[in-house]
Amino acid sequence: MISLKTPLKKEDIQKLNVGDRVLLSGTIFTARDKACNFLLQNHLAEIENSAIYHCGPIVKGNKVISAGPTTSYRLNQYTPELIEKYGVKAIIGKGGMDESVLNALKGRAVYLSAVGGAGVIYATATKVKNVYKKEFGMPEAIWELEVKDFPAIVTMDSKGNNLYAKVFQKSKKAFVKLILPTK
Repeated sequence: MISLKTPLKKEDIQKLNVGDRVLLSGTIFTARDKACNFLLQNHLAEIENSAIYHCGPIVKGNKVISAGPTTSYRLNQYTPELIEKYGVKAIIGKGGMDESVLNALKGRAVYLSAVGGAGVIYATATKVKNVYKKEFGMPEAIWELEVKDFPAIVTMDSKGNNLYAKVFQKSKKAFVKLILPTK
């Protein structure tokens, strides 16, 4: 396990490789559809050089009840520009992202996969620091969270490697072997 502390430095990011397991500590920000759109149309200085977590947490008072990842793929349209505008160093989510995001990550950032269905476990490593745009509603607000030893896996690194693409290619080869008759 590689321990990482926010704010992440470029050197930290560039040492990471696909498949590395990390424990992230420090400040991260949640951002789903409304938040991403807001961040592109406006400016929130706190996001600069940060880690963005694709998550719609369940919060009661100031206590995080659940903080599991949401599917990142639908946020492809915002992510390259967010990386450019804010110098985002890490995106955390589930399911991976597309080629435009992979290109935007090169030399600058990584995509970390969190485990879907583990929201309650992630909540135990998470505390609320602040909330922005609360009027967007609980899942869409921008939550500033403090995490301690938040586990994730590097699945898209800053070198252009994509674990999802590798798994897809292996699966495709296995599928073709299954459906094509052999002589």
